[in-house]
Amino acid sequence: MNAAQIIQTTARQTLAIEAATLQGLIPAINADFIAAVEAIYQSTGRLVVTGMGKSAIVAQKIVATLNSTGTPSLYMHAADAIHGDLGMIREADLVLCLSKSGETGEIKVLAPLVRNMGNLLIGMTSTTDSFLARQANFLIHTPVSQEAEPNNLAPTASTTAQMAMGDAIATALLALRGFTAADFAQFHPGGALGKQLYLRVSDLYPHNQQPRVYPSTSLQESILEMTAKCLGATAVVTEDDRLCGIITDGDLRRMLEKGQQIGDLHARDIMHTQPKTILDTALAVRAFEMLRQFSISQLIVVDESGQYLGFVHLHDLIREGIV
Repeated sequence: MNAAQIIQTTARQTLAIEAATLQGLIPAINADFIAAVEAIYQSTGRLVVTGMGKSAIVAQKIVATLNSTGTPSLYMHAADAIHGDLGMIREADLVLCLSKSGETGEIKVLAPLVRNMGNLLIGMTSTTDSFLARQANFLIHTPVSQEAEPNNLAPTASTTAQMAMGDAIATALLALRGFTAADFAQFHPGGALGKQLYLRVSDLYPHNQQPRVYPSTSLQESILEMTAKCLGATAVVTEDDRLCGIITDGDLRRMLEKGQQIGDLHARDIMHTQPKTILDTALAVRAFEMLRQFSISQLIVVDESGQYLGFVHLHDLIREGIV
């Protein structure tokens, strides 16, 4: 085989093996799995997740997922644990220990220590008759018939199985807690995902200018208002600030194409009477969806009574990372 064939064959085989491994995890969602998840859910402490080698890296990912979905968790490296870090485990904490073989030296030292401290131990291993499996209060079985690596040595399918089972634990706990999109935003306030769930139009429009003219305002004055406020548009409002139209750069270009005389026109003669609006209470991501749907760059912000409040611009959404 040439290089391209080797790459394609090996990569496809890797994915096939790992897909089969994941499929094999489904029967492992058994009574022990359920009991382990319920114990974590009912615990007043944290879930301490530990492992060695590649399992330790997976443990860090599981901790990150659990913390972001409402389950207080802590990562502890198994080697560091038996050299002093056991002190981070509190009385009410549970320990989840990851090990493919369940026979790793550090794990064989750590598991009895956790049990002797009185903490509940959950083992995640691919072998049901291993040292870790026997020591654990609950066993989460991650069966692996072979690694995806051609020599069946490097952790590949086994770490995929651990990662997936960690996700299964996290999502089961999420469902038990009734974890919502709003809860997710609370734990992700700085990220784009979080902002999509909590940032509102009212957080954006006050930073912009609020161009406004009246129906009787001359077109020349309307252009000056648009230029001064730098938004490429102006709202047309009544005397009590109720929205009745909009004038955009596009409206001006279309007017000039018709050859109309600026001196003879007022705002009411050129304004669009059905502008695209959005409530100030709407999520910012909804503003982006509307801008994309109508291929425009700004929306007029109003309150529930139709009172003009200002503009939200595409640039506001880009600045906040919504786009």
